[in-house]
Amino acid sequence: MHISYHGHSIVKIKTGEHTILIDPFINGNELTDLIVENEKPTVILLTHAHNDHVGDTVELAKKNNAQVIAVFELANYLDSLGVNAVGMGLGGTHEFDFGVVKFTKAFHSSSFTTEEGEVVYGGMPAGIIFKAEGKTIYHAGDTEVFGDMQILGKRNDIDVAFVPIGDFFTMGPEDAAYAVELLKPSVVVPIHYNTFPPIKQDPEYFKSLIKGAEVNILKPGESLEL
Repeated sequence: MHISYHGHSIVKIKTGEHTILIDPFINGNELTDLIVENEKPTVILLTHAHNDHVGDTVELAKKNNAQVIAVFELANYLDSLGVNAVGMGLGGTHEFDFGVVKFTKAFHSSSFTTEEGEVVYGGMPAGIIFKAEGKTIYHAGDTEVFGDMQILGKRNDIDVAFVPIGDFFTMGPEDAAYAVELLKPSVVVPIHYNTFPPIKQDPEYFKSLIKGAEVNILKPGESLEL
């Protein structure tokens, strides 16, 4: 399994014949190395409805006939825009042909703002457990630390956890380090930092707080193999 990070919260997973993009915020993201026209995802997974996570989902999905998996309300909205979207709920698990997807809780908010300024309710925010090829990936989405992360860690042998460290809108380095302690992944990758001034952070400081897990600070475009 080939996993790469592309700035903010974008994660790309290549497994078998599938290319899976999580939270593809490309246009408007000064940190990303991706170009919308060059991306050909077969699947898009969304943690929540904020514009800096939904990003370029509609264009990517339509151009590539990609299936979008999201929380029910967000999926319904995307479906109304002509996107092939599947809506799931927190705690729900489903085995797709590309892997197993489970939506977990996250503590944040979730709404999408249209170009006309309309605010669309996006349902509950979520984290994502993704399993394929005998490996387990956890993308925490936007969240604070919460006690049930310990349950996620105990019930899922997490190979790689992507956790936000930006603070201000999500947990910061110290709380993210405690989240890692609860989750007990083999590898942790910090995300959701340095995109905007309020979430400027030093990932090396986060790394210094971690015990019991390998910290892999990936620059946009860098990857790891599982």
